[in-house]
Amino acid sequence: MFDKLNFIEEKYDDLSKKIADPDIINDQPTWQKYIKEHASIKPIVDKYKEYKGVKEGIEEAKEILQESKDEELREMAKMELEELEEKIEGLEEELKVLLIPKDPNDEKNVIMEIRAGAGGDEAGLFAGELLRLYTRYAERNGWKTEIMSINETGVGGIKEVIVMIKGKGAYSRLKYESGVHRVQRIPSTESGGRIHTSTATVAVLPEVDDVEVQINPNDLRIDVFRSSGNGGQSVNTTDSAVRITHLPTGMVVTCQDEKSQLKNKEKALKVLKARLYDTIMAEQNAEIAEARKSQVGSGERSEKIRTYNYPQSRITDHRINLTVYKLDQFLDGEIDEMVDALITSDQAEKLKELS
Repeated sequence: MFDKLNFIEEKYDDLSKKIADPDIINDQPTWQKYIKEHASIKPIVDKYKEYKGVKEGIEEAKEILQESKDEELREMAKMELEELEEKIEGLEEELKVLLIPKDPNDEKNVIMEIRAGAGGDEAGLFAGELLRLYTRYAERNGWKTEIMSINETGVGGIKEVIVMIKGKGAYSRLKYESGVHRVQRIPSTESGGRIHTSTATVAVLPEVDDVEVQINPNDLRIDVFRSSGNGGQSVNTTDSAVRITHLPTGMVVTCQDEKSQLKNKEKALKVLKARLYDTIMAEQNAEIAEARKSQVGSGERSEKIRTYNYPQSRITDHRINLTVYKLDQFLDGEIDEMVDALITSDQAEKLKELS
């Protein structure tokens, strides 16, 4: 670990010189790259410097205990040694966490897809409640949300919705939400008072840049058609809706929420790029995923990750066996307790791998 920390500190010093070099400052793309890298390793270097300062304090206190005959000074050194040794243990753990390889997508915006699963109209209503949950969570974090595509049911539910969530660190907090969400409750239409089980699936994709996923225009078939459903005055009278088919993979994305055909096309391309990137990453990580099937954040779309039990006001995350009893607050976007526990569990698994 300390070889790695020394290497990072040397790299940080080298980058500090480079970002102050006038020639590099004039080359803005290179300068921006170095600035970003410099900022990303600064927290590690700062913590390592703090660690080394505490280590020096321990050595000095030990030296006083060995060499000094002044009892008062020795007592002070003994107390300081105890404090510093306790502190250094915590710093070592913090450094281990800081050295966990960062997910390059953590700071990105999110494209979230929510679909009704098994359970008919009840599943559609649950999908709508999940959309509200994540919209409220975004509001609590100061993130912006934008509906990119929505297909509603006739009873106030949602068959499928694609929403963009824009905000720093959105993916780092929401990526653990991918999977099957299950609800257990008595539907309003159930006269016998029986509990029904329904599901909805959530897919969380990072928004990707053009450089990360390049699409050959010849690989796309773009169809335009008249929008259906509720809309503005011109929505149902012009061919503004767009359907993009990626011919090599067969992926299809439809967007009809905007009055402008161009805006619908831009939104559909964003979703297509995110899906293609997700597929590429899944293929690259197939072997790792096989070896870490039980790990939090595996992102398996078919994995039942959470149960929302209405009669008991209970939410259980099955990956970490955590249950909380505050369903109303949870559905109103108060999910940080669950998210923090998932992040902690994920970090613990990664620390095991590092060691």
